[in-house]
Amino acid sequence: MSAPDVWVVKDDGGDIVRATAIAAVGRDYNGNITVRLLGGDQALITLLVGHSPDHSHTPEDFHRQLVKVISGLSDTAEPAVVRPSHDPERGWQWQVERL
Repeated sequence: MSAPDVWVVKDDGGDIVRATAIAAVGRDYNGNITVRLLGGDQALITLLVGHSPDHSHTPEDFHRQLVKVISGLSDTAEPAVVRPSHDPERGWQWQVERL
């Protein structure tokens, strides 16, 4: 059995990246979460702008939380989409949606 497809969606839904294409995940001092893609051009995509006035900053380990979620999904049999979401009471979280 091959591993299922796991996709990561930008907070505004504008870009969707296959998790296996991600070479690096980072969080800058503004709380932005970025991914660097594999390949010759090594494109950088900002998944989440972490300093919007209507939301709190992303947690210090939010980029590591994404890696943990993706790693956990590698053992599932179903394809999935991972997206950042903000809840006023619970803060920032990575949501998993089955395809």
